[in-house]
Amino acid sequence: MQEWTAEYFLDSMCLGMGDKMVKISGKELEVPIIQGGMGIGVSLGRLAGNVALCGGMGVISMANPGYKEPDFMKKPLEANIRALKQEIRRAYEIAKGRGMIAINAMVAVNHYEELVKAAVEEGVDAIISGAGLPLNLAKLTKGTKTAAAPIVSSGKAAELLCRSWDKREGTIPDFFVIEGPMAGGHLGFSMEELQKDSKKNVCDILPEVLEAVRPYEEKYKRKIPVFVGGGIFDGRDAARAERLGASGVQIGTRFITTEECDASDGFKQVFLEAEEEDAVLIQSPVGMPARAVNTPFLKRLKEGIPYPPLICNRCLKACPGGSKTIYCISRALIEAVKGNIEEGLVFCGSNIGRIKQMTTVKELMEKIKKEWADAGKEATE
Repeated sequence: MQEWTAEYFLDSMCLGMGDKMVKISGKELEVPIIQGGMGIGVSLGRLAGNVALCGGMGVISMANPGYKEPDFMKKPLEANIRALKQEIRRAYEIAKGRGMIAINAMVAVNHYEELVKAAVEEGVDAIISGAGLPLNLAKLTKGTKTAAAPIVSSGKAAELLCRSWDKREGTIPDFFVIEGPMAGGHLGFSMEELQKDSKKNVCDILPEVLEAVRPYEEKYKRKIPVFVGGGIFDGRDAARAERLGASGVQIGTRFITTEECDASDGFKQVFLEAEEEDAVLIQSPVGMPARAVNTPFLKRLKEGIPYPPLICNRCLKACPGGSKTIYCISRALIEAVKGNIEEGLVFCGSNIGRIKQMTTVKELMEKIKKEWADAGKEATE
């Protein structure tokens, strides 16, 4: 076993681009950037594979990856498992042995365990799990080569998960991702908290998470890397998070306007045209607030026009389903990713208004790395 020394502790952290790799479950992440998992169909094998090819962690969304499969409406679980495995294989083929490949798994979906098990069977490097507390994730990954990483929004949640996994499975998370209130998609805060002018940003939450995990790092004699996401836009943001103790960052929205993103061109165009004020908070059928673009679909919902499912396959645990729900989030997300924005729900981060041009994954990664390195140098001068 690795001796628990100060040198080992520091070697497990990211101390600047090109200086140290982040060690995760026996693997080395060359570039400490996680591409956020975006569904439905926004981040699949092509995007994830290209991020990994650049040395980062590419993430495939586990939310209905089989939406294009011919039997999706009749046999959604079978279609999703088949497609998820295909997308993982596709990502690894593109990555050519570089970086890491993960899936983003929402606790709120039905068949959570079956889909996580399928990803583990396929040999995915990590499961990043949120939209609820992934209390059972350690059980699903224990004894495998797949790292387990909860998404949290507070030190309290991080401590609860560490304590639960320690007691029940004799292990701790391999890393954490903190998603702050400026993130896109489903958010781990109440609507009231999100609407406060004094709401915390992700770097405000970071110290309490670092403090919460410290006793478990000492007990297990290993570092738990902590990545921050939500409002992280460029390398300067990443450098600030690093100075505060983060091992790396998670960035989602910026990867949508890359050529390799798996969404349609029509979907990407929404992000190129949007302004800051177009990002609005909504209530999701999952039972959580979320941030999305104020599309015609959302405007009709606000007017009270319902959008029930054509066929309900009960994809979400908390959704009442059928005619009992005012709108079908799966249907709306699928229409959006295909480019039918009139009937589509488009999740986004708070920095959407800052994106003005298309790029490639390689160009974006190199840009962020350079900004990060430059900001690090400035801080030491």
